[in-house]
Amino acid sequence: MSTKRVRLSPDQSRLAAMEAARALLIEAGPQAVTLKAVASRIDRTHANLLHHFGSAAGLQKALAAHLAETITARIGETVDAARRGEVGPRAIVDMTFDAFDAQGAGALASWMLASGNEDALDPVVEAIHRLVDRLAGSALSANLAGLIRENTLMLVLLALGDSQLGGPMAAAIGLPRAKAREIATRSLSFALMQEAATIAEQAKV
Repeated sequence: MSTKRVRLSPDQSRLAAMEAARALLIEAGPQAVTLKAVASRIDRTHANLLHHFGSAAGLQKALAAHLAETITARIGETVDAARRGEVGPRAIVDMTFDAFDAQGAGALASWMLASGNEDALDPVVEAIHRLVDRLAGSALSANLAGLIRENTLMLVLLALGDSQLGGPMAAAIGLPRAKAREIATRSLSFALMQEAATIAEQAKV
């Protein structure tokens, strides 16, 4: 006896597809994120997914945008918590590194670049840009805003590189696997200390 398929709105269907694509990315890598595989996982037809995304490349671009939005939102919340002293800078570092490594964002980016789908990474860059603008916009001085931009560049590039070559490179030069995270944490700690010092100085006025 066949089970009646649950009817979803276009937005619900798209979100279900994104979550399924994200699970496939983590489980089997970017090459596993196909229209057929995602459709099968959410009990939809290939034609249904084709209607939403147009092609496998369209699906991967939508997944990159989905990852970027959810990851930057979480990072932004953690940065705000660190500014309030509720968590340490290492929490920001670990979240960013894990997003590129364990959650597959780094592998997806590399896969897209190798496939000639560079424009698919535009939503990622735009999401990071929006996050940096928000954080820098709330900085107490131009110097602190500059530190935020510099640390974001450092953190993203370190996390992306670590997801690709971190293990072999650390082993080759005799350093612990987590050394890149430690370097990023030191830099973020300095930025947060500078911000705390600025707040303290303004409080005296």
